[in-house]
Amino acid sequence: MLEGEEMHEFDRATAVRRRHVDDDGRAVHEVDVDGGWAIGDKPNGGYLLATAARAAADAAAAVEGPEHPHAVAATAAYLAPPAAGPAEVHSEVLRRGRGTSQVRARLVQDGAVRVDATFTLGRLRPDATPWWGGAPAPEVPDLPRERRTPSDGPGGVHLPIMERVDIRLDPATAGFTVGRPSGTGELRAVLRFADGRAPDPLALLYAVDALPPAPFEVAGTTGWVPTITLTAYVRALPADGPLVVRQRAGLIEAGTVDEVCEVWDGRGRLVAQATQLAAIRTAGPPPA
Repeated sequence: MLEGEEMHEFDRATAVRRRHVDDDGRAVHEVDVDGGWAIGDKPNGGYLLATAARAAADAAAAVEGPEHPHAVAATAAYLAPPAAGPAEVHSEVLRRGRGTSQVRARLVQDGAVRVDATFTLGRLRPDATPWWGGAPAPEVPDLPRERRTPSDGPGGVHLPIMERVDIRLDPATAGFTVGRPSGTGELRAVLRFADGRAPDPLALLYAVDALPPAPFEVAGTTGWVPTITLTAYVRALPADGPLVVRQRAGLIEAGTVDEVCEVWDGRGRLVAQATQLAAIRTAGPPPA
């Protein structure tokens, strides 16, 4: 969606303005990094990925038409967090194909690349059904509205993004919120946009990075857990309604942690997956 259309908050925050595109698929889009989609003053990585994906899809559409509107795969390196304010996305169509196309998109601010992403673009079909596989959705209680994750996080950190999304953590995986992490390294939650926006493939790129870091549910971890690199797959057009999200920590070692995220729609269908490597600080001896 380009600026000028009626938008929900997520669409306004990820809006792009095409400034230039050439016949080879090199494009520049102007964007505004929205400080409301941040943890403290650090923009959420999934939000930045969705913004870059909008620009990449528009660059591809400008040179090959609207055949590949959806980012079905993305790999991003987070080089430095951008500040809230004006930035650009520089895109290059790397390959034009019949079924998919590839586009590289770099979010640039003050002359420096902040996020470097490569997208595979395709078209998700509404009549597609799974042929084999797909993990079932976990049972997550849809808690009352008052159990929505607040915008003031642990340690007094303000979470502006929580004013724009509605995340209700499963109490069985939310011990860290009261200082008693379960030790499982797993979070489960129900996710919605606060203004009622329906989920779509672009929103799934945000959803795979929407939950708090899973290591929070492990004793002895502390501080911000910034994403270093993230790979996401969008598997299907999501049904209307809330999403169920599960995020699990893998190995915590040498100042890094790997995490796996899975997202299911209101039908219980697996619609997105992601893995990421993040930096982490640990305190004290390893948990038993």
